[in-house]
Order: sequence, then C-alpha cells, then structure tokens
Amino acid sequence: MPTAFGIRPATAADGAFLGDMVVEAANWSPGRSRPRYEVLTAPEHGRYVSGWMRPGDAGFVASDPQGEPIGAAWYRMFPRSDPGFGYIGTGVPELIIGVRPIWRAHGVGRALLRALSDNARTEGFARLSLSVERGNFAAVFYRTEGFAVVQSGFGRDTMVKRLR
Repeated sequence: MPTAFGIRPATAADGAFLGDMVVEAANWSPGRSRPRYEVLTAPEHGRYVSGWMRPGDAGFVASDPQGEPIGAAWYRMFPRSDPGFGYIGTGVPELIIGVRPIWRAHGVGRALLRALSDNARTEGFARLSLSVERGNFAAVFYRTEGFAVVQSGFGRDTMVKRLR
C-alpha cells in the first residue's frame, strides 16, 4: 500500500506527465478508458497541457519514494474567447488535477491541491476554479477543500474556491 510521496513545483519538462494526468482526469469513471491520443487531441482536453509551461502556468507534481511522478495539479489562465470547462472569468486560473489510480485516497490529491492553492494565493489570485463531471467522487473532495458549485452545466459543475 503506497504511503510516502513528495511534492515539487512543476517544470517545463513535466508537460508529457501532465498530459498523462489529463488522461487520468478524463477517464475518472470506472470502465471509461479513452486512449491518450484521443483525449489529448480533443481541444477541450488538450488545452490544459498544450504549450506547457506558458506565462501564468503553475503547478506541482507528486512523486513516489523512487522519484516516479504519481500525480499533478496545475492551473492555467484561459481567455473569454477560448474558455476551459471551468472558466468563470478573466483573471481566475482554472485548475486540473490527476493522480494515478493506485495512489488515490492516500492524500496525494489533497497535498497537491493545497500546494496549488497556497501558490495561487501567494501569486495574488483571489479565486481558483475547476470543472467536475456529475457523479465524479472528486466533487466531495473538492467541497472538503473549500470549493463550492457556482454554475451547473450539461453533466458538469463549475466550482470555485475563494483564496482570501
């Protein structure tokens, strides 16, 4: 059973791993398994990693004791003209998080989300947003970390956390 992990800031070299975590996030439901190429070539998912690390991007990567990446949380800014799933307005970064299945429910996601929230607060952001599909067990986790639903869409909710 996994127990120990470390957290470090994401770098430009982490782009491929972040892509893996987009795939994990998109395939959250048991029995759902869209191939990596299908997820990442779809504009609605690829936007979260395309061109990583651009100005305004920030994130954290969790690694196991051997240094292998096991999860990541990061945020990006999107323009009103090309919003992400969880877009709520200009100047509010949208986050995405993914954790390898064997490491879920071991505190990895919580540690990543807290590190990312602290970073956003330090950078002067007042809020973070995200989008979660209805039925995703992560919605309860997000609520325990201070996120609240601010907008309901077709099959998904947009949640926001106030940082100050």
